[in-house]
Amino acid sequence: MNFTPPFSDLFSFHPCSSNIKNHMRNLDNITFRASSNPFSSIVISDTSIKNYVATLIVHIHLHDKPIIKTIHQAVNVTTTEAKLFAIQYSINKVVGTPNTNHIIVITNSLHAARRIFDSLLHPYQIHSATISCKLREFFLKNNNNHIKFWDIPSKLNWPLHSLVDKDSNSFDFLSIFPCKSSWDYCKKHKCDSILFQWKMSFQISDLNGKNFLELLDSDLNPIKLSAIKGNSWL
Repeated sequence: MNFTPPFSDLFSFHPCSSNIKNHMRNLDNITFRASSNPFSSIVISDTSIKNYVATLIVHIHLHDKPIIKTIHQAVNVTTTEAKLFAIQYSINKVVGTPNTNHIIVITNSLHAARRIFDSLLHPYQIHSATISCKLREFFLKNNNNHIKFWDIPSKLNWPLHSLVDKDSNSFDFLSIFPCKSSWDYCKKHKCDSILFQWKMSFQISDLNGKNFLELLDSDLNPIKLSAIKGNSWL
């Protein structure tokens, strides 16, 4: 989904500049003004992965209301997927709030947020498409509606983000079978299953031994199929 004009001027990205003090001062000023504006919402999110479990924390600051804190946990997801889900959830929550026309998303994953507006094919397109549809609805409601993404590296310990970061790292979820909850294990298991089915189908096939190259190595031992990931064999 492409965000062409007039939508292109309704969202913006603000990476952390080389002048860190100035960047944090801008964040302080923006959040102060937004917190006193009934039409603004501040979203602060962070994600941590421990024992192959992703913990997603979202804090939503609305004018004159208690902070909305949300936690989600998932297994077998990449860090980028987890961060996109956190952004997706927070946007869904905020755009449904009456009278909100200014959304500020503060995250330590600006690279993930940029994926939302990337119409090219990539592994996270299903997540970005969902967020894009929700934002399009938000933009169409009012031509004054807009969203800004601000970068804040965790190492800077900016107070509001530091609270979220602390929450995301405070959970120590232990899986019953940690080795079987990893992404690599699932991919290997699926690959092994496909190879096994192929091997069994070949062995019982009537074409076995006919019009095929002999699958033997130099020692006349049967060659087994293998899959490679990076520089390591599975």
